[in-house]
Amino acid sequence: MTVRWGFLGAGFVASKGMAPAVHAAQYATLFGVASRDAERSAQLEPENVYGSYEELLADPRVQAVYISLANSQHLEWVEKSIRAGKHVLCEKPLGLSAAEVRSMFTTASDCGVMLVEAVWAQWHPRFQRLVEVVRSGAIGDVEAVTSRFTFMSDMTNNYRLNPQMGGGALLDVGCYQVHAWAALAGGAGTCALGGVHRELGETGIDLTTEVAAVINGTTTVRATSSFALPASQELEVRGSLGRAQMGEGEAFSSWNEATTLVLNGEVEHFAPVNAFEVMVNNVSQLIMGESGWYVAPEQSVRVAEILDDIQSY
Repeated sequence: MTVRWGFLGAGFVASKGMAPAVHAAQYATLFGVASRDAERSAQLEPENVYGSYEELLADPRVQAVYISLANSQHLEWVEKSIRAGKHVLCEKPLGLSAAEVRSMFTTASDCGVMLVEAVWAQWHPRFQRLVEVVRSGAIGDVEAVTSRFTFMSDMTNNYRLNPQMGGGALLDVGCYQVHAWAALAGGAGTCALGGVHRELGETGIDLTTEVAAVINGTTTVRATSSFALPASQELEVRGSLGRAQMGEGEAFSSWNEATTLVLNGEVEHFAPVNAFEVMVNNVSQLIMGESGWYVAPEQSVRVAEILDDIQSY
């Protein structure tokens, strides 16, 4: 048995990440794609190409929808998909504000469907192991989380340069890091910001955002997000008894490459894996009523609240 997935959007992540993952997944089928370009939709090799988002949502055969539209379009199409009776997996950031995210989850609850934020890095076995290590007490009480996700790109004609469309480094690569805070620091119940430094681009979006804060009154966190700094990905957790850090392989976007986790000086190895495929299989299994892991709604809401605070600092 497989879940019949429909895609709203056929951009880079949908075509290069999600479509191959769904085709490879044991519990999923790429039933349909709708985008602004039918030819591009067809390149994802779905069973059906739809002429509009509405046409896809109106098809009762589609059970679940993956949304990879511009950030500013998430609220509208998540809620339309939910009201059409579809389960939804939506790219991060789920909304432009915590209010939007709460609205989406309220609608999903009212309609009896599942809504999941597609923070695909958190399905990676290495990240899952890192969370397990931290929660087990293997490095003691968590004292600090330091992270970095930067790269250089002019992003010509990309919505990420448009502030009205939810552009900027914080909502793009910073989102992964704040989700890591929530996963590693007990849900990030409190977040006291100590400083936010921004470098703005010509269009008004943040090309770089650096954040320092204290989570839950005890854990110092620092994150650097940028579209204008040399490519770098780091994630380190320091505890009272030791430390754990991502070793070989990109810390947040490892994709079909061997990776390592360094735990108190010992190296743990992980085989290449497509975390998109792991995510698709887990969410599909949950939709079918079977067991699976997902990013909890409470985490998505809390992350949105923290992002709100950083943006208004």
